[in-house]
Amino acid sequence: MSISGKPRKGNQTNKPKSSLDKKSKDIKISGGESVKQINSTNLKQTNILFYLILIIIPILFFVLLEIGLRMFNYGYDYTQWVNPIPGKFILNPDIAHKYFHNVQNVPYSNQDIFDELKKPNTFRVFVIGESSGAGYPFTPLGAFSRYIQQRLSLEYPDSKIEVINCSMTAINTYTLRDLFPGILDMKPDLVLAYTGHNEYYGALGIGSNESLGTSRGLVNFVIYLEQFKTIQFLRNVMKGVVGLFSGKQETLTGTLMSRMAKDQYIGITSGAYKKGIVQFEGNMRDILEMARQKNVPVILGNLACNLKDQRPFVSMNEKGYPGADFVFKEAKESFAERDFRKADSLFRLAKDLDGLRFRAPTEINTLISTLGKEFNYPVINIDSAFDALSPDHITGNNLMTDHLHPTLNGYEIIGDLFFREMERTNILPKTKPIGLNDKQLDRLTVAHFLFTRIDSVIGEYRIKLLKNDWPYIDKNKKINENILLNPKDRIDSLALSLVYDKINWEFAHRKAAEWYLSKRDYKSFGSVMDVLISQYPIVIEYYDYTINALLRVKDYDDAYGCLIKRNKYEPGAFSCKWLGIINLYKNRVALSQMYLNQSIGFDDHDPQVWYNLAGTYVNENNYTKALEMVNKAISISPDYRDALALRNQLQQALKTK
Repeated sequence: MSISGKPRKGNQTNKPKSSLDKKSKDIKISGGESVKQINSTNLKQTNILFYLILIIIPILFFVLLEIGLRMFNYGYDYTQWVNPIPGKFILNPDIAHKYFHNVQNVPYSNQDIFDELKKPNTFRVFVIGESSGAGYPFTPLGAFSRYIQQRLSLEYPDSKIEVINCSMTAINTYTLRDLFPGILDMKPDLVLAYTGHNEYYGALGIGSNESLGTSRGLVNFVIYLEQFKTIQFLRNVMKGVVGLFSGKQETLTGTLMSRMAKDQYIGITSGAYKKGIVQFEGNMRDILEMARQKNVPVILGNLACNLKDQRPFVSMNEKGYPGADFVFKEAKESFAERDFRKADSLFRLAKDLDGLRFRAPTEINTLISTLGKEFNYPVINIDSAFDALSPDHITGNNLMTDHLHPTLNGYEIIGDLFFREMERTNILPKTKPIGLNDKQLDRLTVAHFLFTRIDSVIGEYRIKLLKNDWPYIDKNKKINENILLNPKDRIDSLALSLVYDKINWEFAHRKAAEWYLSKRDYKSFGSVMDVLISQYPIVIEYYDYTINALLRVKDYDDAYGCLIKRNKYEPGAFSCKWLGIINLYKNRVALSQMYLNQSIGFDDHDPQVWYNLAGTYVNENNYTKALEMVNKAISISPDYRDALALRNQLQQALKTK
């Protein structure tokens, strides 16, 4: 009997067997695992490592590719804010390439400049929207944001006012949603939103030639991926490969409006229509939720458009609905019969039935109101205000340049409506206002509105070209553009080059100013330079160019205004000197002394400054101090004739005392 108490098997001996004689499955090691189990574990570990390597290699490849593409500055840089000069930001002029891949001459924002680091007493407002938010066809000067900027600057002179317009032509809420986190990073005091007309045909919209499909989540994910240079590289490779097999691809021509929406009809009963509404609601909800989380105030504006004088672009046959053309005809008849309430209702229905959705349907305005209530953000009724200010209370060509872009007066009205809501909700600078009433401030704002002839011609040409293309007319009915626009002088030619994207806005205005100066039209020259300085206050050369030109013709009043702006932005020896000289000329002695002494602080080797400083002491009968100043001028420039003459006079005067 064994120790265990179990019987033994027969013919079994106590002789130990060699490990070589045993089968591997019977060999035991520490922990009690068999060799087979060890081999199985090793195999599993090897397989895991193999698959990890398979995953890591492509990831590593794309990481290295991304790093390499960035090192060689491949493609576009989509950094949202870029520095035109140190310490200042503008919206990246290339940012629109992130959303447009199939059209040439992509849009850019109004390039409003603001401080990289927000200074104390700064009131910072951002505007988001599309072409009508940007002020088309009068961009950048005609935008309602300019009215708000000017009015705030006049009413709150002790605050630094920054109104940054991020609106762009042919975008929609996909772009605005993508830009909005970067806007919030800039610590806005307020955001103003006027958006919705482009929801179907704006970049990546459901009916756009740039569309990526109907899934809002997928489109926003693709936009997120666009920050990586690898995506740009892969897209360009794919385009190149497709081009090799498909031959020369057709280039989209005509206005951006026609390029973005060619033949993309969307009926009111279609799935595309409903998806466009869902797209707008989802993106706007995301935008407003981001603002609420950051506790940033938002004012929404609903949308106005041309109802009375814009017939539907496309009339479709849809079950349960009359054709848009038929409804528009009925609206005209009701209008002729002076049944304006019925006419307004029919004009709106005709707009909603238009198969080409360039004007936002009524459902978009309803959504704006609903979202405003849900997020507790105020909504201003721009649509109703335009009707109220129109003949017979129906908006038409009186306030619209085309189907939806306001006139200059229309943009001023939008600016005033937003400003009044800012007053009502007390979202205003914290410094003390000057105390004028609304009418006085409005008159002052309009009086200070900067707009020149070239800006007017640019707006006129843009609208003429827009209405000389699809969908306003068929291609075979287009008028020769040289005949249509018929430029008559240098200003017209510059405007023509700009609307054809051959030159940019800044270059056109510089050349216009040079032309006026060559003709000795100093008033027009000064107006154009005022516009340039207003748009690009960081370009010191514009101030100095203007000042020197005006000083040469002794236009001291206009030169003085420009000197004040220049000195406020970047004080220096030159601006302080001339502010001192002009103030001496105007017999404002104390002010003259202040500026001349400031000029010496920047540069004490300018004999003209010492000479004029001597003149201020002459005016005060302080001849001893005057002689001291004039001697310093002569020590720098011994041949300074005026200074030598003044010294002789001062010496004689002191002798007779």
